[in-house]
Amino acid sequence: MANKIDIKTVNEIAHLARLEFDESSKPEMLKDMNRMLDFIEKLNEIDTSSVEPLIYLSSEKNVLRPDVPEVNITQKEALKNAPKKDSDYFKAPKVIEQKK
Repeated sequence: MANKIDIKTVNEIAHLARLEFDESSKPEMLKDMNRMLDFIEKLNEIDTSSVEPLIYLSSEKNVLRPDVPEVNITQKEALKNAPKKDSDYFKAPKVIEQKK
C-alpha cells in the first residue's frame, strides 16, 4: 500500500472534523485509520468491470396518487372543536414579542 497515515495526518483530520482526543488515544486512532485504508485497498483488488453501478437500492417504484386539490373538511367543521376561535380563524397565544 502506498499511503499510510501518520500522527501528523491524524492531527490534521481531527482538526478538520473538530474532534478532540487525548495523546494516549492517537496511536489507537492511527491504527484504526490505517486498518480502514487496508480495507479500501482490499476492495480495490476486486474486479468490478462487469458490475453495473448501483443508483437505487431497490427496483421498486413508488406509487403515488394524483395530486388533485379537494376539500375534505369545511372551515366551519375545522373550527368546531377549536378551544379558541373567532368567526373565521383559530386563535392562538402570541409567541413573538414586539421590541420596544
